[in-house]
Amino acid sequence: MFKRNSTPTEATPAVQAVERITSVLGSGVIWHGSINGSGGVRIEGAFEGEIAMRGMLVIGETGRVTCQNVRANTVIVAGAVRGNITTQKLEIRASGRVWGDVVTTAFVTEEGAFLRGQIRMEETVELDLEPTPESTPSEAAQAEEIASTPIVMPEQTVPIEKIIRKKKTDE
Repeated sequence: MFKRNSTPTEATPAVQAVERITSVLGSGVIWHGSINGSGGVRIEGAFEGEIAMRGMLVIGETGRVTCQNVRANTVIVAGAVRGNITTQKLEIRASGRVWGDVVTTAFVTEEGAFLRGQIRMEETVELDLEPTPESTPSEAAQAEEIASTPIVMPEQTVPIEKIIRKKKTDE
């Protein structure tokens, strides 16, 4: 009656790898500078500067970003962004506020979201990010190499009897 069918009737779709957050700018932090590279970044504090990254950028509800142009594969806005956004996928949550123009291939918004600017939808979006250097090892490979390097302690060459005699003469 409740037996599972052992033969699938249709092929299951391939599960796409979920992007994950690897770095967080906390709610009490104010940062001026640039965020570049790859990975996922969540901003809960205030950021001013340049963002150009491969991966996901999440501006949390307490996040405030001011950039001339934000570039990332995926951008999720629950806080405030002042600047243009170039991305493959933009999602503006109900609490999200964006002041700037958007160029994207996919756009998602919730009721209550705010956007003051123009949206231009394209079939493909070039983020014009710097190529990842293939010759340099990844951070994971560097960490593995450091972890596998043995720690060498210098051998003590002074015999223990000499240390004991010196201590007795000092008394």
